[in-house]
Amino acid sequence: MSTTTLSGTTITPAPTSALNLSRTTATAARVLRQLRHDPRTIALLILVPCLLLVLLRYVFDGSPQTFDNIGASLLGIFPLITMFLVTSIATLRERTSGTLERLLAMPLGKGDLIAGYALAFGALAIIQSALATGLALWALGLDVTGSPWLLLLVALLDALLGTALGLFVSAFAASEFQAVQFMPAVIFPQILLCGLFTPRDNMHPALEAISNVLPMSYAVDGMNEVLKHTDMTATFVRDVLIVAGSALLVLCLGAATLRRRTA
Repeated sequence: MSTTTLSGTTITPAPTSALNLSRTTATAARVLRQLRHDPRTIALLILVPCLLLVLLRYVFDGSPQTFDNIGASLLGIFPLITMFLVTSIATLRERTSGTLERLLAMPLGKGDLIAGYALAFGALAIIQSALATGLALWALGLDVTGSPWLLLLVALLDALLGTALGLFVSAFAASEFQAVQFMPAVIFPQILLCGLFTPRDNMHPALEAISNVLPMSYAVDGMNEVLKHTDMTATFVRDVLIVAGSALLVLCLGAATLRRRTA
């Protein structure tokens, strides 16, 4: 591996080889240590989806069936939104502070960094999804026909998708304000077209075609499958695989587009 000498300091470029488990886990551990000292971020990640579900439940206090119809879908959407916000801002902060540049000057590849972030925030996503799912089912009375474990699986994949999207868009933002501005561009259209407000086959054909390539559409479809069917269906398996594949694809794109510093 070649090296570059600058002002007497030898810098080894970041490796381009496959992911290294020790480097990835070390990155994840560092991110978790930082988050441990940031209670507001932890509250945003863990508590806000739960509070939004409670608010939604009592908005429809006089119509519990409405809560049953849309509660499962929002159980996946709320974690996706919060994970998107936190990961995009956290990654951008690493770059603007110069931390990312210093890390990539070490034997740490972009893939190691992105995988480490995904692992750290994925651990928080598990906690977030478990709390939100448990709250919705056993405290708020969300009535689903299928297994609660399948509901938890989709909620977790949604949170991981939000993490992946946040890591990806952070490469295109120059400030935290710009990172937040990506939310109307990336998240809101998916919310409008995912079938939450009206069945996707009732939309204009052009909008239905767009919704068919958006991962949130399949997240909502997966939640609806758990809502209506006792057993795992082929449609549910398809939806889960598409959401998981989308998260993996976006993580790869995030590693490819990650920059050392802002422009």
